[in-house]
Amino acid sequence: MPRRNRDRRVPRAEPRPLGTAGWQRAESGDDGEWLVRNVSATQATKTYRCPGCDHEIQPGVAHVVVWPADDVGSVADRRHWHLGCWQARGRRRPTRKR
Repeated sequence: MPRRNRDRRVPRAEPRPLGTAGWQRAESGDDGEWLVRNVSATQATKTYRCPGCDHEIQPGVAHVVVWPADDVGSVADRRHWHLGCWQARGRRRPTRKR
């Protein structure tokens, strides 16, 4: 008799609210409350400048997009960071332009 394959997926504890894609998370630190979204290498199609190191984030490089949690919907306040720069922001301040 053939073996029956069971569904091995674990049911989600709570359903996501309608209208949310679930690809952003809230983070808090000494510098405030932030919403953070991961950008995969395949999704990264443009060049950005990281405020943590002042180097370019080239297309095809995974990174994060960060904006203040209290600023809903303002695209102007979103910043693209290298993941390492974002994680080190408490130890290292953004570079100043000369």
